[in-house]
Amino acid sequence: MTPLVIVLAVAIGVIGVLLGGPLWRARRRQQLRAQPLPDAWRTEIDRAMPIYSHIPAPLRSRLDGLVQQFIAEKEFVGCRGLEVTVPMKLAIAAQACLLVLGRSARVYEDLYSILIYPAAFLAPEEHRDEAGVVHHHERALAGQAWDTHRIILSWDDVLAGAYSPADGFNVVYHEFAHYLDAEAGEVNGAPFLGDARLYERWSRVMKKEFERLREAEARGEPTVLDPYGAENPGEFFAVATEAFFELPGELKAEHPDLYAELRSYYRLDPAGWLPSPA
Repeated sequence: MTPLVIVLAVAIGVIGVLLGGPLWRARRRQQLRAQPLPDAWRTEIDRAMPIYSHIPAPLRSRLDGLVQQFIAEKEFVGCRGLEVTVPMKLAIAAQACLLVLGRSARVYEDLYSILIYPAAFLAPEEHRDEAGVVHHHERALAGQAWDTHRIILSWDDVLAGAYSPADGFNVVYHEFAHYLDAEAGEVNGAPFLGDARLYERWSRVMKKEFERLREAEARGEPTVLDPYGAENPGEFFAVATEAFFELPGELKAEHPDLYAELRSYYRLDPAGWLPSPA
């Protein structure tokens, strides 16, 4: 091999590393986020996520950029014959990116794909009874954070969340909250906070609010939080996230400490974006 060939091979290798490395990715992401969002895309996002028009302009501009990045980097897979369209991608991307809007430019780093079913899908589950016998069954789900690489969603339920933006139910917020929760190692209602003192306060408030929801659920009392959150701390965090973004004024009024913890974690104050509830 001649010296010239060696030099060329090394140069090609260096270029390959640069093109696939962190510096290249950072620059590409910066370019994606700087691109103006087409007006037609904004219309679709506003239709799927009515809170979009209430987000302060600087934050809304940042959200536009995150949506561009999300759609460029994530794979959307239609299941059972479902054809994935641009409006479908925008609806999911905007809601997913809202959760990280105040946190950082990292947008679900390990997530590769979003699998979209036309409607609720069956997922295998198992549980062990008091006698130690393992029972296997299937359950219909609207969504599932399968692992840190894939999230599964029912399109019917994504649409239901868009059509009823103030009912406290939103499968995209719910499943992507599970994803954020898992960043700390497991889905247990304690996402990565970065400071031991923050965990102490988070644990105290979440435990109190979780028990409060369980008591309300046992008595059959209505609450701004979905009773499903009484299942376990992981589901409680996901349900609380749904209420934080869909019913922020009501959540702040009825659960001020819980709202304050979520506001600190998400670094957003959606109650300040919307008119106060009557």
